[in-house]
Amino acid sequence: MHETDIHDLSDDADYAAASQQGSSSINRSDSSKRSSSSDLEDAEIVYMKDNVAIHPTQSAIEGIGGRLKLLKQGSSLFMTWIPYKGQSSNARLSARDANLYTIRAVSFSGIHSIRRHTPTIGWQYVIVVLSTGLAYPPLYFYSGGVREFFATIKQHVLIVRSSENANVFLVNNFQDPLQRTLSSLELPRSLANRTPSSSFPDSPSEGNSDNKHTSEDESSDSIQQNNKQRQKSQDPARDISIQVLEKFSLVTRFARETTSQLFRESLDAHGPNEKRRTNWETSANDVEIAPKKVPVPSDPLELDKLSKVWGQPRQHPLEHQEWSIFMDSEGRIVDPDALRKRVFYGGVEDSLRKEVWPFLLGYYSYDSTYAEREYAVSAKKSEYETIKNQWQSISVEQAKRFTKFRERNVLIEKDVVRTDRSLSFYEGDDNPDVRRMHDILLTYSFYNFDLGYCQGMSDLLSPILYIMKDESEAFWCFVYLLERLGPNFNRDQSGMHSQLFALSKLVELLDSPLHDYFKQNDCLNFFFCFRWILIQFKREFQYETTLRLWEVLWTHYPSEHLHLYVCVAILKRHRAKIMGEQMDFDTLLKFINELSGQIDLDPVLRDAEALCVYAGENGVASIPPGTPPSLSSQDASIYQQQDDEVL
Repeated sequence: MHETDIHDLSDDADYAAASQQGSSSINRSDSSKRSSSSDLEDAEIVYMKDNVAIHPTQSAIEGIGGRLKLLKQGSSLFMTWIPYKGQSSNARLSARDANLYTIRAVSFSGIHSIRRHTPTIGWQYVIVVLSTGLAYPPLYFYSGGVREFFATIKQHVLIVRSSENANVFLVNNFQDPLQRTLSSLELPRSLANRTPSSSFPDSPSEGNSDNKHTSEDESSDSIQQNNKQRQKSQDPARDISIQVLEKFSLVTRFARETTSQLFRESLDAHGPNEKRRTNWETSANDVEIAPKKVPVPSDPLELDKLSKVWGQPRQHPLEHQEWSIFMDSEGRIVDPDALRKRVFYGGVEDSLRKEVWPFLLGYYSYDSTYAEREYAVSAKKSEYETIKNQWQSISVEQAKRFTKFRERNVLIEKDVVRTDRSLSFYEGDDNPDVRRMHDILLTYSFYNFDLGYCQGMSDLLSPILYIMKDESEAFWCFVYLLERLGPNFNRDQSGMHSQLFALSKLVELLDSPLHDYFKQNDCLNFFFCFRWILIQFKREFQYETTLRLWEVLWTHYPSEHLHLYVCVAILKRHRAKIMGEQMDFDTLLKFINELSGQIDLDPVLRDAEALCVYAGENGVASIPPGTPPSLSSQDASIYQQQDDEVL
C-alpha cells in the first residue's frame, strides 16, 4: 500500500488492531505460532534494550515498561518484548493486561515492515507490521536505542527503505535464490506503491498488467459482474485507500494473496525433492479443495421465525405528498418520531432526500420553520466561506512551512480522485464535483483541526454531496454526520474499539454458539467487521442501496446502534457456512470481503429490527455508554454552535 497514504491513520490502525485483541490475536497468525520462548533458549541475544514501553491508552502515564530483545537462532532473527513484572506505571493496568501485549519470539520472516516515528515532542517509537497485516502496538524507546535497533536488524535481515516514505523499512528474510528473485520483483508492492496516476484505472500506465490481474481477482463480486463500469473505476485503485484503514484486517483478496501467500507460504519449510509452488499456483489449487463441513449448532433464536414475529415488512419510500403531511403550515415537523419511524421502514424517495436528510442528520431542527431554515442556510453558507478562505488564503511560501496542511491536502487529493468515479456525478477529468469534494474535506480539516482528515471520510462525504449538490449544505450535513461518526477516526481508535466490543457482546447475547465459535478461533476481536462499521457498509451495497441504508440508520429507530444489529444479522445469516466450514480468522476475513454486493438489504434490516426488539434492555446494557453514534439527531440544531467536544 502507499506508505505515504498512511500518515495520519497508520499508527492508529496498527494500535487499534493490537490493543483491542493484544498479542494473543497476533500470535495466532504470525510465525510465533510455530515458535515459543522455550524454542529460543539457545538463541544468541544480538540486541537488548530496557525501558521500552507500550501505551494501551493515549495517556502518557499508563505505559507498560518492558525489555526488547533481538535473538538470532541459526539463520533466523526473532524479536521479543516482555513486560516487567509488577512494574506497570499505573495501578489500573493489571498483570493480565501486561501479559496480553507480550510479544513472544516473532520471526522476522513473518514481519512485513517496521515504521519509525520521531515526534517533535516525546519519545521515539516504532510500529512492527506483520505479513498478515496485523500490527503490534507502538514500542516507545524511553531511553533511546532506535538507531541501534535498526542497525542490528540490518546486520541479520535484508531490510529496504521504502521509496515512498523514508521512515518505513520493508523487511525481507529471504534465504534462497527463488525467494530473492521474488523480492527483486517487489510483487507485494506492485499495486500498493504505484503513483495515483498509474493506479487509477482510467489512465494508461505501466501498471496495466497489475490492474488486469486484480480485476480478475475481484471478478467474483456480483456487483462487478453486473456493472463493468463500476469494476473499471472502483477496482483496484479505490481499494488501496480502504486497505489503509483496515490493513490489519486484510479483507481484500489482493492483500491476502500477495502478502500472506508470497511472504508466509513461500517461506514454509520444503523437503529437498518437493517442488515449490508459486503463490498463484497455491491460490488456484486451494480453490479446488472443498472445505470439510462439520455439524453446526442450531441457531438458539431461529432467526427466520424471530424476524417474522418481531420484524415488520418493509414499505415503499416516503414520497412528496406524504412528506407534506408531516409538516404544519409554517414548515415545522409535527411528529418527528413518526417521521423517523416512517423513514426507517421505507426510506426516502430520491428526489426528496435533499429535503429530508438535513433533518435526519440534525442540520435542520425539527421545529424550525421554512423562514428560519432559509435564514440559517444563508448564515451557514457565509460561515462555510469564512472557514474555506482560511486555507485558500495560504500562500505558497506559507504552505512550505505548514506541514500538516500540505500532508492533509495531498491525502485528500489522492482520495477524491478514486472515490465513486463510476458515478456520472463524479466521473471524468476535471470534474467540478470532485473538486467540491476536495474543498469540503480540506475545509472540514480546518473546521475540526484536531480530527483533521482521515481516509474513509471521502466515502462518507460522497453520498451527501451527491444528494445535496450544494457545497455549503453538503459541508454542514457532513459536519453533523461526523459529530456522530467522528469517533470512528479518533487517533486512539477508541470509537472503533467500543463498537467492536459492543458487537462481541451482542453476538454473545443473541447467538452464544456463534460467539463460542469465534472465541475458539481467535476471532473475538471482530476485525472482520471493521470496514462495515467504519464507513457504514458503504462498500457492501450498490450506491442507491447504501443511500437507503444510511437514511434508515440515521433515524436512530429502534436504536441508535442499529448498525451493530445489522452486523449481527448478517453474521447470523451466514453462521451455518462460517461454522460448518470451520473458517479460521484469515478465511473468515476473505469470506466477509466477498459478501460485498451479495447482501440483500431488506431481509437484513428486518432481521436487525427483530434482534434489536428481542434483545431489549439486555441489548442496551451490552453497549457501553458513549459508543458511537451517541448523538441523537433531535438534540442537534442549526441555531446553536456545538461548543462541546464530541469527538
